[in-house]
Amino acid sequence: MKTDSSATAPIGVSPLSKRQGTIYASLAVLTFSFSFPGTVWALDGFGPWSAAGVRGVLAALIALAALLATRAPLPARSDWPALAVVAGGCAVGFPLLTTLALQTSSTAHSAVVIGALPMATAVISALLTKRYPSALFWGAAGTGAAAVIGFTLAQNNGMPTVADLYLFASLVVCAAGYAEGGRLSAHMPGWRVIAWGVVLAAPVNLAVSAVALVQEPVHLTVKAVAGMAYIAAISQFGSFVLWYRGMGLIGVVRASQLQLAQPLLTLVWSVLLLGELLSPAVPITAVVVLACIVVTQRARAS
Repeated sequence: MKTDSSATAPIGVSPLSKRQGTIYASLAVLTFSFSFPGTVWALDGFGPWSAAGVRGVLAALIALAALLATRAPLPARSDWPALAVVAGGCAVGFPLLTTLALQTSSTAHSAVVIGALPMATAVISALLTKRYPSALFWGAAGTGAAAVIGFTLAQNNGMPTVADLYLFASLVVCAAGYAEGGRLSAHMPGWRVIAWGVVLAAPVNLAVSAVALVQEPVHLTVKAVAGMAYIAAISQFGSFVLWYRGMGLIGVVRASQLQLAQPLLTLVWSVLLLGELLSPAVPITAVVVLACIVVTQRARAS
């Protein structure tokens, strides 16, 4: 099997850039971790299809304003297929599928998808680039993913539900969007990657909104407005600006492993913001996950 260190960090990147990339990616994980609670708040006043569609439309307006204000050039023709994957996975598929799942699933259970996302992203990225991290890297990443998945499943007695189908599908499409977006970020500013992605997805989200808003009654509560504002401006756009910037500096595979901490952060917010109960297993899982993150950050391809 071919191995290449550029699967975990771009060739020729300075230690300072790697540190900056880690900071960007870590901040993205922190802001992403509020996404599920924010979605639950949005569902306080919006239906699931309306929430996903309106979220995408608002994010597209913000992104379009940023692109016009900076006079951003159109992407190269060769970049549009990858941007279509970003649009379909990160701006349509993941928001809609996870919103549908959160109708019947708790934020703790839904965090399963985040626990598996780093491994899925790493696998897809490796397949796309033909560059494979070392066995140590994969071992640590697999252990961390298994710990997070086992923990989140245990919180729900390990019983699969219909929502799990949505979560699994969202995992696949989002991992593809992450991998392609991270690849584009190596030669295109990260904020432009997600900006073009959400703009490209705007027609779909606009159509979804137009149909859903007629079928699903809207009640503009404080929680609903706050939740919608967060998932549209931050989860759908601002967090991705940080995320793709980080991946562009340290590589898709390595950045994705920082996301192992996201389910645990989401569980904390589920307690503080939503009043969900938290298992005593949290500290143990946190130590295991953090240890795995340290290993994946230090691992070198062999």
